[in-house]
Amino acid sequence: MKILVTGGAGFIGSNFIFYELKQHPEDTILCVDSLTYAGNLSTLEPVMGQENFHFVKMDIRDREGIFQLFEENHPDVVVNFAAESHVDRSIEDPQIFLETNIIGTSVLMDASRAYGVKRYHQVSTDEVYGDLPLDRPDLFFHEDTPLHTSSPYSSSKASADLLVMAYYRTYGLPVTISRCSNNYGPYQFPEKLIPLMIANALEGKPLPVYGKGENIRDWLYVEDHCKAIDLIIRKGKEGEVYNVGGHNEMQNIDIVKLICDALNKPYDLIRHVEDRKGHDQRYAIDPTKIHQELGWLPDTKFADGIKTTIAWYLEHKDWWENIISGEYQKYYEKMYGEGGIH
Repeated sequence: MKILVTGGAGFIGSNFIFYELKQHPEDTILCVDSLTYAGNLSTLEPVMGQENFHFVKMDIRDREGIFQLFEENHPDVVVNFAAESHVDRSIEDPQIFLETNIIGTSVLMDASRAYGVKRYHQVSTDEVYGDLPLDRPDLFFHEDTPLHTSSPYSSSKASADLLVMAYYRTYGLPVTISRCSNNYGPYQFPEKLIPLMIANALEGKPLPVYGKGENIRDWLYVEDHCKAIDLIIRKGKEGEVYNVGGHNEMQNIDIVKLICDALNKPYDLIRHVEDRKGHDQRYAIDPTKIHQELGWLPDTKFADGIKTTIAWYLEHKDWWENIISGEYQKYYEKMYGEGGIH
């Protein structure tokens, strides 16, 4: 099977590529990434030499380029990770989120229709559901929970989800959608909560926490998410949405304190800053459907996953230090120059 993975130089996309090549060495992976600020080609260095892995630098909004890519490669499956995904950036500049997350998705689905893709999978987020109150721990997001977005980012992802389902109903495109809770693990761009706190704590820098830090997130180890997507593209039902959650709810402030404890750093590094505009209070996913239909359950307990993650960042300081310095953005040109599949 030939799988086209978009956004594969990003956090979850790269981990998915590693998982697929390990679990299904008979398959071929074609990775497409435009290498914007959050895409880091050096992340994929461990698989660059494999015969069943190929990389092409391309923007999913490039209709002509995407159609040519499909014409030359005829992928069986498309897994779309490519997205602008940082809420704070979407509040500052919404337009690129609309262009990439909505228009880019339409380009990929048009190409998938034209070249007979057997499965188009859209990687979405639990943020399309809005949020839940902190005082109702009995409430969870289900697949039929109404979409109720809070930020330009989540609105763009919800729009893409609606478009995906429209292509299924109107054109019969064989689609699936997964909506995941907050991921953590290796290779996460250090603007997100956990890697940012690890990097800042190691350097003795302030640890900025929005408001009181009472916002609750459901944390999912990235490899568990990759396992779920693998099951969905191979065994999931066409036209279905699957929620993927970790059943690991924690307040942001507790995450930060846990990282301080693990690194022997004082809590007085914590700085409470002005809260994010429209900040969602609580996310919590009910993953019953994917468990009952596909047998998926998260394998990684948070206590184990966070230890593994912290250890990874300690062992790979060069990776995130290059990102913080901006040097990683020069990697592609240094290694490959411009253009082409590698």
